[in-house]
Amino acid sequence: MNPAVWLQRAAWRWPDRPALFSGATEVASYAEFRARAGALAAGLVGQGIGPGDRVALFLANRPDYLVAMQAIWWIGAVTVPVNFKLHPKEAAFILDHSGARLCFADGHHAGELAGLAPTTRVLDMDSAAFVDLVADAPPPPLHPTAQDDTAWLFYTSGTTGQPKGVMLSPANLQAMCLGYLADVDAVSAADAKVYAAPMSHGAGLYQFMYLMCGARHVVPASGGFDGDEILDLAARLGNLCFFAAPTMIRRLIAAARARGSRGDGVRTIVYGGGPMYLADIRDAMALFGPRFVQIYGQGETPMTITVLTRAAHVEALAAGPQDATHSRRLASVGVANAGCEVAVLGRDGAALPPNAMGEIAVRGPSVMKGYWQDRAATAAAIRDGWLYTGDVGALDEAGFLTLHDRSKDVIISGGTNIYPREVEEALLTHPAVAEVSVIGQADAEWGEIVVACVVPEEGVQVDDRTLDAHCLTQIARFKRPKHYVWLTDLPKNAYGKVLKTELRKALTGVQ
Repeated sequence: MNPAVWLQRAAWRWPDRPALFSGATEVASYAEFRARAGALAAGLVGQGIGPGDRVALFLANRPDYLVAMQAIWWIGAVTVPVNFKLHPKEAAFILDHSGARLCFADGHHAGELAGLAPTTRVLDMDSAAFVDLVADAPPPPLHPTAQDDTAWLFYTSGTTGQPKGVMLSPANLQAMCLGYLADVDAVSAADAKVYAAPMSHGAGLYQFMYLMCGARHVVPASGGFDGDEILDLAARLGNLCFFAAPTMIRRLIAAARARGSRGDGVRTIVYGGGPMYLADIRDAMALFGPRFVQIYGQGETPMTITVLTRAAHVEALAAGPQDATHSRRLASVGVANAGCEVAVLGRDGAALPPNAMGEIAVRGPSVMKGYWQDRAATAAAIRDGWLYTGDVGALDEAGFLTLHDRSKDVIISGGTNIYPREVEEALLTHPAVAEVSVIGQADAEWGEIVVACVVPEEGVQVDDRTLDAHCLTQIARFKRPKHYVWLTDLPKNAYGKVLKTELRKALTGVQ
């Protein structure tokens, strides 16, 4: 099924309902939303884009982001949303790897990206060329996309730091939607879905549930997250629903407390993407009440592994911090989503008993088709029908899953995955760096921050500022280390492997 069917259906059923908003200002009804997507679809066909072609988006959040995605699906092409926080060099790698024929960008990056990705046509969405592309033309017929076709190519870094393209089909997206509506939250036309987190990731995936119900789609005027702006939108629009990383929730609560707000106008906050400390969620619920739902998922099975429901939050808060069972559940990531199975497996692939730690695995219709052009990585990730997540956790007797560690060494900072290898590789291109190992350090604001343990070349002088500037020429700003530890050597085992566990132990004493 073509994902654009849900827009078509909404436009036919509720043509006059408000659909797209820039801040609190309506910019398109559902009929207008469909018309814009159809006109852009016609323009894409005119440019020779057809079924199966990859079309990328390297854009900050904006209402036209949704229009572009719908137009891409309309003609049976594959959308390749690229994290706007990435360095243009990193974005260019994704364009090349995916074989994207076209990339929508904005004026800030279009020129630089075009020079880095010569095989992809980069189109500035703020230019006259884009206006010409969507000139009046009848929309083409909706392409009969099959359930197992690739619709969304989601790039997520692997353990080596090289981005991998997760192939998501219409069937995967449909399973995600049904799981959301069954376990996470009911959706109605009165709701306003706010895109405060990047639309290239989870926030963008949630568009479908709200399209199905003819709800409002709101992009903050800032294009991102600001606590005061969210509270203002809640007061003006009401029934706000949005996805937030734990660091965003902490900022929202701080803004609400500063202005004496209790979150009026906010209906649901779905959080995930990083560790939420018990004290923080209790504090948030004490101020905002029963507005929170936690999800645990990965790009490989989007937003659908487990859910800690609104009711579970309420029960834990009512029981109080003295109730050990409910405290453990509030610190967990909930129970298996209705659309999938979750298991904790040992090294032999057998299910472990309750409370035993092992690798978390999931199977069900939301699990990806595989990795784009990477059969080896697909075979390593999906075994005997199970997706091995690389995360370590334990299931209790009632099926609540608690995360204990990440076997892939990923650092989650502000809800965004940062892979040490790619930061290490960037630092090692500086001539003053002999060795480096990158680890995460717990941080009250960000969940974790990136710390680089650096061994400089003998006799060479280098400082934090120099390496920071170097990183900004190689990788995205958010990936660069926030702290450097200077060492004479790195701890290694007998085989020369760096002992990150020893570095983490030593880091606890470093301020």
